[in-house]
Amino acid sequence: MRFIFPFLTTVALTFVFLASPAWAQTQPPSVPAPSTEQRLAYSDAERANTDPSSTGIPAAASPSHTAWMMVSAALVLFMTLPGLVLFYGGLVRQKNVLSMAALCFGITVLVTVLWWAFGYSIVFGKSFAAVGAPDFMHALSPFLGGTEFFFLRNVGSLPNTDYAFWIPQNVFCIFQLAFAIITPVLIFGTSAERMKFTSVMVFASLWFLLVYLPLTHMVWGTTGLLNGVWNPKAAIPAIDFAGGMVVEMASGFSALVLCLILGHRQGFGREPMMPHSMVLAAAGTGILWFGWYGFNAGSALAADSIAANAFLTTTLAGATASLVWPLVEFLQRGKPSVLGFCSGAVAGLVGITPACGFVDARGAVIVGITAGLSSYIACTSIKRLLKYDDSLDVFGVHGVSGMVGLLLTGLLATASANPNILGAPAATNGLKAAIEGGHLWLVQLKAIGVTLLLVLPSTLVVTLFVKSTLGLRPGGEIESQGLDIHDHGEEGYTLNG
Repeated sequence: MRFIFPFLTTVALTFVFLASPAWAQTQPPSVPAPSTEQRLAYSDAERANTDPSSTGIPAAASPSHTAWMMVSAALVLFMTLPGLVLFYGGLVRQKNVLSMAALCFGITVLVTVLWWAFGYSIVFGKSFAAVGAPDFMHALSPFLGGTEFFFLRNVGSLPNTDYAFWIPQNVFCIFQLAFAIITPVLIFGTSAERMKFTSVMVFASLWFLLVYLPLTHMVWGTTGLLNGVWNPKAAIPAIDFAGGMVVEMASGFSALVLCLILGHRQGFGREPMMPHSMVLAAAGTGILWFGWYGFNAGSALAADSIAANAFLTTTLAGATASLVWPLVEFLQRGKPSVLGFCSGAVAGLVGITPACGFVDARGAVIVGITAGLSSYIACTSIKRLLKYDDSLDVFGVHGVSGMVGLLLTGLLATASANPNILGAPAATNGLKAAIEGGHLWLVQLKAIGVTLLLVLPSTLVVTLFVKSTLGLRPGGEIESQGLDIHDHGEEGYTLNG
């Protein structure tokens, strides 16, 4: 009993101590609840994917937009794993199927770490353009973003309103990571069956640093040189909705440089090098098409009318090109091939990538027809004429259709599909005038030229560096045996018992 009184006394004194005004916790000043009109305006802004700042309610992540963007990010990653694993793996010979799987996985994990460390910040930061930054940083800001997001510092659940009002910045970061992963993977379809895995990884690291990061900032960064839709200071106000320059041209033209320096596969032109499994390739094509909805419609960065239009145009262009390619084969040879259906579908999806959020249904069909025909010619007549060994036609499909799609975007873009192309930044930087004057295609042509000026020499430097240090090819006997056994000590298919 002698312990009860001190205990009760202590409790009572503690209660008095905490309850006294001198020690009470200071409450934050009360904020008036938003009015009904403010809430309605905020809801309208969320539904329309527009800036809510005028409502006086701070922007926060929308569950619906966030859910769509998380699905879109997963769809784009699904294009690489397992889409390209199956597509590229099926198109090579049996002895090299695992080498394609290895480079897909290897580049995925490599780029993820580089994106975390500095990639995201270099592309989507803006500290180089900040007030008070040194002059040399201001000069770099059209080409590089900044350092404020290194190691994803301060990349959390609040939106980065420079890019999206209604999704968390960490979700935006992961969505863009999926693009950063698939782009260098695409390149190595050109070097399939004859490039060492170690050389692939070093090449991918350097190319990511020298080509992908600056080009992506130029096209999509808030201070980017080529970002016509959102940067009022863009020197070349081009438009690229989902990666005609960033993904398709960058990978396609880099592939051309790489395959020219690599040289032909052993036996090229003398022995058959047919796909070992068109079943795998066809399944991979289906996965790529499925994932492309995240790639294109997800680039609206919201579940809105622009995303819905991109969903429609992506379908139409992919289907049209997938009809055109085997139709030409049928007219020429009397047999439409499954490879033709697959190649046509990818060509159409590539062609519509820069245009999908800016053109209507009619424009999508025009893009599909043109992309299907141009890539067919590039992968047959031009390739045969120039005698280069682009193993899986990365240049013919991605480089050519990506460039064609960008030009057609300049001819077919319409504000009825995307009113942002006539917005305040577009009025300031000249994009609106280019559209209304009918010369946006000239702006697109300039952007294509800038892309090539960055991609071609940078890829040449990277290729020659890797060749002079590690070497690009494993050697004659090893290439004959296949890269699976040499690089990975495994075989794609084994019979046990």
